[in-house]
Amino acid sequence: MEISRLMPVLGGVATRRLLVNVTSRRALDEAVASGLLVRVNRGRYAVPGVHEGTELALKVTGHVCLVSAALSHGWKVKSVPDVPQIAVPKDRRIDDATRSRMEVIWADLGDDQVEGLATDASKTLEMCGRRLPFDEALAIADSALRDGFPRQDLLDLAGAAKGPGSARLRRVAAHADPRAANPFESVLRAIAIDVAGLRVEPQVRVRGALDLDVRPDLVDRHLKIVLEADSFEWHGDRAALRRDARRYDLLVVNGWTVLRFAWEDVMHDQDWVRSVLTSAVERTQRARRADAPA
Repeated sequence: MEISRLMPVLGGVATRRLLVNVTSRRALDEAVASGLLVRVNRGRYAVPGVHEGTELALKVTGHVCLVSAALSHGWKVKSVPDVPQIAVPKDRRIDDATRSRMEVIWADLGDDQVEGLATDASKTLEMCGRRLPFDEALAIADSALRDGFPRQDLLDLAGAAKGPGSARLRRVAAHADPRAANPFESVLRAIAIDVAGLRVEPQVRVRGALDLDVRPDLVDRHLKIVLEADSFEWHGDRAALRRDARRYDLLVVNGWTVLRFAWEDVMHDQDWVRSVLTSAVERTQRARRADAPA
């Protein structure tokens, strides 16, 4: 797959190792040379909007924020914004030509809330939690925790929040989990959280008969339901396909319901995904009631 089509699936940020594995060294070098990718820190590359955002922030004396700031911190995101998101002081005037190149967020930021030309990690998480849809904010929060942002700091930040969006921020903080592998999995978990009766956790170890010993993407231990975010990142050859087939078969014969979801459906057809999850929960609950002793 071409890198320009690959990066949105990978969350807008990827390591050199992963990019080389799924494309080639030559493809990566060409993408960097042509401006399709920019290096954000050692061994990590992002979409070019990261650099464009800092240039625009400098021009309007503002700061990169929201999803654009998350990308500048090297965090993975559900979707890359079409134009950089820039926080600008409320009294700042911007000409129409410049404004058309960015999404303006009117906000007065303190010196302790910025880092260079972007909002710092804490302010980025706060703004994302308050303003973004739950699945987008959860993907960013998961990535931040995975990258080393302390979970307790996120909980403290949310607990102290007041005003518009504070309840949304607290919900994101309560569910954020560094065990989530990528935005694909985070968004699938966000959908599952809204399904009544379903309680999934990421990367839970499952053991059973016939040497079953796996860590599926998402697991509901009580209902014995497994959700898998099927991505080409881990299915690149016949050996990987065989391993996956075996693990799914072993889960099924051990009494687990296994649901596999494609990236396109999780990102772009969430109503369908939610309906499948709801039906699976209802089916499992009906079967348990039928098997219960009279």
